[in-house]
Amino acid sequence: MKNISVNRRAFMGTLAAGLCAINSTRAEDGTRNIATFVCDVTPPVGTPIYSSLKPLEVVEHSLLAKGIILEDAGGRSVLCAIDWCELCNGVYDLYRQRIAEAAGTTMDRVAVQTVHQHTAPMADSDAVRLLEGVEQPPLVPSIASFEEPAAAIAAAVREAAGRLQPYDRIGTSQARVERVASNRRVPISDGKVGFRASSCREPELIAKPEGLIDPFLKTVTFALGETPIARLHYYATHPQSFYGDPRASYDFVGMARERLEKEEGVAQIYFTGCSGDIACGKYNDASKEARQGLYERLYAAMNASAAATKYAPAEDAAWRSAPLRLAVRDDAQYSVQGSDGAMRDSAKTPLERLCAAMFLAWAQRVERPIDLTMLRLGNIALVHLPGEPMIEFQRYAQELLPEAFVAVAGYGDCGPAYICPDRVYQEGGYEATASHSAPGAETLFRDTIKTLMTT
Repeated sequence: MKNISVNRRAFMGTLAAGLCAINSTRAEDGTRNIATFVCDVTPPVGTPIYSSLKPLEVVEHSLLAKGIILEDAGGRSVLCAIDWCELCNGVYDLYRQRIAEAAGTTMDRVAVQTVHQHTAPMADSDAVRLLEGVEQPPLVPSIASFEEPAAAIAAAVREAAGRLQPYDRIGTSQARVERVASNRRVPISDGKVGFRASSCREPELIAKPEGLIDPFLKTVTFALGETPIARLHYYATHPQSFYGDPRASYDFVGMARERLEKEEGVAQIYFTGCSGDIACGKYNDASKEARQGLYERLYAAMNASAAATKYAPAEDAAWRSAPLRLAVRDDAQYSVQGSDGAMRDSAKTPLERLCAAMFLAWAQRVERPIDLTMLRLGNIALVHLPGEPMIEFQRYAQELLPEAFVAVAGYGDCGPAYICPDRVYQEGGYEATASHSAPGAETLFRDTIKTLMTT
């Protein structure tokens, strides 16, 4: 497949042309319509995948892109969740663009989020292009391996747009998730933190309290009368029980999602919330038994939330967006010069070199802002955020509209990587070392979320 470059000038030109060419399809008769779609986006065996960049050997679960198309008097909207680790920079724009074209709408009415399993691809075509230009480039996924699934998803969206069906009610519900999420930043001493990751075997860290989390799984259900058509689930935790081996898996979150879909016969779509500092380490030692427990407990919450659905009449979708601009960090941990050297250093691991190239790709595109978007459906607010935001930003968004049902999805454009409160840079810990943004991002992010949700 021919490589597609989405630099700033080309992207803006394509967007402008698309806005002129697309006459967004609308439901002129006052009905509200919905269609669900699903597409297999598993990379071929042999493709290097995150987190080890080892070539894929075993497909435990087919990775899926799942979503809905909504149509009302305002036009068509698309929400899509993909069982990949991340979509970053230009390739993220490409996915939104392809989906918008297939749905007959505009990019500002499309939200694409990754579920963030680590047993899945990490897609940054801009970073791969940088690596292709160095001597002795590391083994990384090809650009075509990112772009071909975008075409497949677009085909699924186009097919779904041809079988829209009416819906007249939207339901909301939530359920507490027991013994799954825990904050991975564990206070230890002198204002510093320990790291309780997705799996943990250190008794002292396991014994610490869960810490700050959002304990509720939230569900939004679209229905015609008493018949549910699609459910959207939102929960905040890193969605992996293990990682590092050459296996593709949608892990315990996908296992719970697909079980409920099979049992109900209703499309289930799962979005990961602000999980930058949330994982399963308190309840997961990476054993098969621990993974089974995570799956069963998350499934129980999904099932309970679905059963607790309370419906209200459907209302038209109202979209809002707000641009976010973050400053590129330039310190001892990250700098353009240092990352360029690391990217070219053949003594470093492929993952280290890819991470360095991803920072450079972010630094080169940072002047083009990232869109934060919100879909309002009456009293329901579906908020779509970029990067890996920490849990405080999800709770902040919920506080801004206390009377509304607010569901937050992270992992849109993951170019900025971790988005952290300023205190994290003083406390240390992994998240501070993996953020592409300079201190001060907290205020910029909070202000943009507030603008998105309240003005």
